[in-house]
Amino acid sequence: MDEEIGLGASTALPADLEELLVVDMAVLGAIQNSDEFTAGICAKDSGGPYSTRMTDKLVKLATQHAIPYKLDTYPFYGSDGGAYARAGGQARVGLIGPGVDGSHAYERTHRDGLSYTAHLIARYLIDPS
Repeated sequence: MDEEIGLGASTALPADLEELLVVDMAVLGAIQNSDEFTAGICAKDSGGPYSTRMTDKLVKLATQHAIPYKLDTYPFYGSDGGAYARAGGQARVGLIGPGVDGSHAYERTHRDGLSYTAHLIARYLIDPS
């Protein structure tokens, strides 16, 4: 919940950090593209766009490895990545996560969304580019 009050990943990260992959929830809703059955990749949230380079990299990895995903924007949501950027962080930031219904109480998702998100994290860690 620290990201919601402006803290989040805003401190204690190395100054020479090049990339930051934030794993959070993909927001579900009537105006959202995300769902609970895929990995969500966020291109932009209420704090602004995420790194195009990181977003493109995540989409490429998902496509190359047949990981179902949904690309989305979250106009009423903020993550640790946004808090990091607002605090002056210079690393490229990407945001992924499974689609989740509900937040900060009784969160619900599907095991496929969790599995595909974990697969995307693993591919991100394995791929050096």
